[in-house]
Amino acid sequence: MIDRQLSPLLDERLAFYPGMVLLGPRQVGKTTLARAVAARHPGALLLDLERPADRAQLAEPELFLAQHRDKLVVLDEVQMLPDLFTHLRPEIDADRRPGRFLLLGSASGALLRQRAESLAGRAGYLELTPLLASEVAGDLDSLQRLWHRGGFPLAHLASSDRLSHAWRQDFIQTFLQRDLPQMGVSIAADTLHRFWRMLAHLQGQLFNASQLGQSLGGASHSTATRYLGTLVDAMLVRRLEPHLPNVGKRLVKSPKVYIRDSGLLHALLNVASLPDLQGHPIVGASWEGFVVEQVAAHLPAGAQMAFYRTAAGAEMDVVAQAGRRTLAIEAKFSSAPSVTKGFWHALHDLQPTRTVVVAPVQRRYPLKDGVEVVPVWELPALLAELA
Repeated sequence: MIDRQLSPLLDERLAFYPGMVLLGPRQVGKTTLARAVAARHPGALLLDLERPADRAQLAEPELFLAQHRDKLVVLDEVQMLPDLFTHLRPEIDADRRPGRFLLLGSASGALLRQRAESLAGRAGYLELTPLLASEVAGDLDSLQRLWHRGGFPLAHLASSDRLSHAWRQDFIQTFLQRDLPQMGVSIAADTLHRFWRMLAHLQGQLFNASQLGQSLGGASHSTATRYLGTLVDAMLVRRLEPHLPNVGKRLVKSPKVYIRDSGLLHALLNVASLPDLQGHPIVGASWEGFVVEQVAAHLPAGAQMAFYRTAAGAEMDVVAQAGRRTLAIEAKFSSAPSVTKGFWHALHDLQPTRTVVVAPVQRRYPLKDGVEVVPVWELPALLAELA
């Protein structure tokens, strides 16, 4: 089993909160992590709510939950029983002992609404991402493997690139044809697949709902926005909002969109091998999205991330900010990266505390005027400085 960096934090939160909600896309490793947690709690009970036999045990939830107050109860795919949240609230209030419930969910819109409505102040929330560079990449070879295959464990650990690519293609089909309907999403699988592929071709670009709607055969901008929201809710697409400081300039205010897992991005574009990826037009945008996800996973509590762009061409891929401290991050897929005038104009506008260019390099080195080129595995330490 791969040690997940979230594991110690999950243990810490379970020792404080009566309930913890662990969110993440399908097949990202939530159940494996939950089983490891349950093994550290004698008598823990684990129910998979996709199984009818396990759901049947919750036919009378008040009686069942009260009967197992002395155990850690792990409920997997909890969005399958959204009404359960209304029963968890009074049960937690009856016994607020820490570590009573661990709820796992693929982040559907219904689940997000239920958690906000019923468990406020009673449960903590964490997101389990696909595998991160800090967890599995210690050198350039392992880093390129992670970037190419993505961070879903079965895709990353496949015995060959061919099998990894096949797994990701199957994941996309299963998610569209089975998982989304189970979450109550009624969009036709073929339509959403086409939309998802369009987003892959637009990796790291501004989201234009009207333009995408037209490309879908004349759909409205609100329909395109709804489709985007569906994939964002499922934690498979990131909508990165612009950084809007008061700098007296005309700023771009549309969000940028990214396929969150680089392996799924490459599968959507049918890029099956690392040499194919390195010669593909998407390579720079793919690396940028990969870096964005590493940043998002290591943001300190209370910090925010955005991108910066002006109408005049000043641009910074990521602006991570906490209080008065700002880390400006540019992603470049090059072992000897160079930056544009727009980068320096953005630095002049933003005046960040620190600025780095994240590239596929083995060790950091200075670029110019206080800017450093750094490897991706140094991002956790750099972002920790914002805390």
